[in-house]
Amino acid sequence: MRIFAIAIFLLIACHHLTAQLCQGSLGDPIVNITFGAGNNPGPQLSAAATGYSFVSFDCPMDGSYTVRNSTTSCFGDSWHTLTADHTGDANGYFMLVNASLAPSAFYVDTVRGLCGNTTYEFAAWVMNILKQSACNGIGIEPNLTFSLENTDGTILQTYNTNNIPMQASPTWQQFGFFFTTPISVSNVVLRIVNNAVGGCGNDIALDDITFRACGPQVSTSIIGNNNNTQVICQGTAKSVTFTSSVPPAFSNYHTQWQSSPHNGVWTDIPGETNPTLTVIFPATTPPGVFDYRVSAASPENFNSLKCRVASVILFVQINPLPVISAVNSGPVCQNTTLVLSASGGTQYAWSGANNFTASGSAVSITNVQPTQAGKYYVLVTDTNGCTNTDSTVAVVNPAPIATVAFTEAAICTGNNIQLISSGGGSYAWLPATGLSSVSIASPIASPTATTQYTVTVTNSFACADTAAIVVNVNESPTANAGPDKAIMAGTSIKLLATATGQSVTYLWAPNIYIDDATILQPTVSPPADITYALTVTSTNGCGTAVDSMHVFMFKGIYIPSAFSPNGDGINDTWKIPALAVFPNFQLSVYDRFGHIVFQNKKTSLPWDGTYKGVPVSPGTYVYILDLKNAPGILKGKLVLVR
Repeated sequence: MRIFAIAIFLLIACHHLTAQLCQGSLGDPIVNITFGAGNNPGPQLSAAATGYSFVSFDCPMDGSYTVRNSTTSCFGDSWHTLTADHTGDANGYFMLVNASLAPSAFYVDTVRGLCGNTTYEFAAWVMNILKQSACNGIGIEPNLTFSLENTDGTILQTYNTNNIPMQASPTWQQFGFFFTTPISVSNVVLRIVNNAVGGCGNDIALDDITFRACGPQVSTSIIGNNNNTQVICQGTAKSVTFTSSVPPAFSNYHTQWQSSPHNGVWTDIPGETNPTLTVIFPATTPPGVFDYRVSAASPENFNSLKCRVASVILFVQINPLPVISAVNSGPVCQNTTLVLSASGGTQYAWSGANNFTASGSAVSITNVQPTQAGKYYVLVTDTNGCTNTDSTVAVVNPAPIATVAFTEAAICTGNNIQLISSGGGSYAWLPATGLSSVSIASPIASPTATTQYTVTVTNSFACADTAAIVVNVNESPTANAGPDKAIMAGTSIKLLATATGQSVTYLWAPNIYIDDATILQPTVSPPADITYALTVTSTNGCGTAVDSMHVFMFKGIYIPSAFSPNGDGINDTWKIPALAVFPNFQLSVYDRFGHIVFQNKKTSLPWDGTYKGVPVSPGTYVYILDLKNAPGILKGKLVLVR
């Protein structure tokens, strides 16, 4: 019956004949040659392990080897560059071999203490180190034979890799085979022979030579879990149940549950030989990874660890709770924004005052009120699904209420007004222009133009509020009745008055011979000389202003026929008063030779009897007056007497 069971196993284990590697479960390596790790070069192998010569440098010659953690562009870059061993460890050593010219063994080892009638796998990782472009593309390919021998030299079993082809990039391949030891054999010799001849090529890297038990596929799982890892959060008590099975043909196999610190030494769990194992992890279990597996062997070999095979490893991972921190932006003032912040996870659930809830690492509460002060809690979940809770106490200070006695007022130019505010412990006014003080509750304001004053009221919590007062400045009125005017009898003229001020009224007096006494520039037609007074009155209570002008009325154009510029104060100048009525006139005075001795345009300046500052001679002169208007051009004589 046992021979039938082994035959069934061999059929199962040998279904992948190309590699001839164990397809069932493997035991812990009895031999595990990794060549170690460290700086270049690695240590020389013992003389019994190889007949090749050791060199301490990179790129060994024919028939020699070295132990290294890297090799770089050997032999004119005809070898691949390696930066790590088979496992990817940058410091891990591998054996670098340049084959001898004749076929020979380059690795030999003896394995002792095997169990009889037990199946083992002998395997190694090999790389053809030669590039495809080397040796004109026809480099010699390594051909290895793995051999197991009795200590007396009797060959127990061999396996040939066939030619190992060159690869476009560095490629490790695992080669090996499994065999069943005779009942009486406990020690065997492992031998790896390179069958190809040396020359251009036939160069290899060798790593991770293993010799370990091979048996039926031992299956394990975690009940209620679809993968091989059970994740538990720290602080949570958890019961985990593992289960195992072996193929029915091996139902007589003994099984044993084992545990280990993560990647540590495996230890049998006393009494746990059943297909299931339940482990209770208390809430006090510290974070870490705990490894579990099942080892199995036939009853007669079970007590030897070298005869057992083991299942894949199951893991229990105790994850630490997320380290979190909850803070807030407080103390904050009423009506501002309170920000709650937390860190240490990927999901955040907040709760707090007034049934507050929110999510996110940072949340904002706008227009916050004192009733929203208090403790806020956050539940933080990390990438492992573990949660932790923290809290933060938010302080919301009341804000002052800035009040003013009035929001708008009006004053006249040059006057002032007291601004009145309340509601806080300190006050700050802006702008400072026209204020008696910017830091008291009720300063005196004397603006020269309409200004909005804003007061910031601050309480003992440094919280603030603002209010505003607009002071409208009304301009006091001014009056300018305009220049005196002259008219001819029976005509009219417009008064050219001007005025300033806001919200003003106009009134002319006397209210005679005037078309409208309430407008700024009325038209008048007095029959005689008259004086008009303009009164400008502010309807805002900013006072009145008065000015007057005179209207001269001429019944005709009187032109004096003589004058005596002798300095006695009588008739010292020649003046035509009515010219004020004719703004565009032109007046010229000629001597008896036809020379112009005086000329006047548009301005009724008198003639003082000089020409270019020199007194002219007494005598008769001729004038021509062009009024540019009716009655037109007037001519006459003028006698100058000294």
